[in-house]
Amino acid sequence: MNKYKVQVIILLAFLFINLSAQAQNNKTGVFGIVTIVLPGDSAHRWGGYAELQTRSDKPFNQFFYYETKAGISYDLDNSFTALLGTGRYVTDDNPENLKVATEFRLWEQMTVNQFLYRIKLEHRYRVEQRWVNGLYRNRFRYRLNMFVPLNNTKIVAKTFFISVYDEIFLNNAVPNFERNRFSAALGYQFNKSINVQAGWLNQYNYSPTFAADKNNLALTFMYRINRKNAKLREHMPSTDN
Repeated sequence: MNKYKVQVIILLAFLFINLSAQAQNNKTGVFGIVTIVLPGDSAHRWGGYAELQTRSDKPFNQFFYYETKAGISYDLDNSFTALLGTGRYVTDDNPENLKVATEFRLWEQMTVNQFLYRIKLEHRYRVEQRWVNGLYRNRFRYRLNMFVPLNNTKIVAKTFFISVYDEIFLNNAVPNFERNRFSAALGYQFNKSINVQAGWLNQYNYSPTFAADKNNLALTFMYRINRKNAKLREHMPSTDN
């Protein structure tokens, strides 16, 4: 193992220890995400994904939220992917673990990828139709995600990478601004199918009567299904969070 790889491993360990230490603060929660992706390619334009997610108010304690979702994607070309998704979201927010909010959601999405040598940019545009406890709402989201591989020019097997994104949430009711989510993480691509990420995620929520932000430890596991005869192409290790 060369000196560069040792330094990257030390950096990854330091980041995880630091985030775990911050998580001892009761104000820090945890996002746990597991994603399975079947990407499209130039030979097979149809793809899809499924994702499970849970959140806690404290480090691996007081779990109050979970979501299950899936979608069907279609690659217009190597840089443009359309997706139709649906999911169920449940929020519990009291000691009795009673359901405070149950949401069913549909959304339409366009993802635009830019591969600028070592820097990879993902622009995600999404329109959501939401039924929260039976009440209908609309929401509009934009996320800019940047990936930077550290020991390779592409995120291939045995690659450490940095992931940074910011996402804004808007709706069609005044006030239009609803939420902002910022994340910075360090990841590792084990092989062509599996990668993991650990990082910090800050979520700021706003309404006319309430505004607050919360820091979270974000842990992600992703498995990519690779077709046997798929043509090789560069993928971004982004979740549907």
